[in-house]
This record gives sequence, structure tokens and C-alpha cells, in this order.
Amino acid sequence: MKTRQILVLDEAEMDLQGGKKFYDANQIGIGDYFFDSLLADIESLSLYAGIHGKQFGLYRMLAKRFPYAIYYDLNEEFIIVLAVLDLRCKPSWIRRRLTQNSGN
Repeated sequence: MKTRQILVLDEAEMDLQGGKKFYDANQIGIGDYFFDSLLADIESLSLYAGIHGKQFGLYRMLAKRFPYAIYYDLNEEFIIVLAVLDLRCKPSWIRRRLTQNSGN
């Protein structure tokens, strides 16, 4: 089995920072827990990439501890994390966000 590197795009990094700020605004320290939890989920893609169902043309992994989804794609060398989105957003917003960034 070939090992792929995980590449987190700038947009996904901004999603993570936005989620961290949101949770810190509610209670100090929760933002750090959110960030660490989502990073652990992303790192688990090194083992589980490709087993998740697709939505809007991208693989979607649900975060374990927060209502977020990690949207990613694969190629021969990389696991590419395109977005980390709050599932409480309207599905139409999620669709627009993913399709305008990925060209789907």
C-alpha cells in the first residue's frame, strides 16, 4: 500500500481557524480542543482515505467530536483536504462552497 502525504489547502486551514474562533467565543479552551480534534481526524486519513462516501464529488469524512465534515480528494501522491465545514450550515451553502473551489 502506497503512503500518501496529507495536503491541507489554505481554504481548509481557514475553515479550521474559523471553527476554533467560533468555539473559543463560546468558552475559552474549547477552540483548542476543536482544533486538536479535527487535526487528529485529518491525520487519520493517512489510514482511512478513500473509504468514505462522496458528496458533491468529494470524499466526506465526518468529524468524531464536532458537527463538521472534512471534504477531501485523492491522487497518486496526496490526500488533499479541500474544506472543513460546519454541518449546521445550509446544504446549499456547502454545495456552493465546494463546487466553486473544486470546479465540480
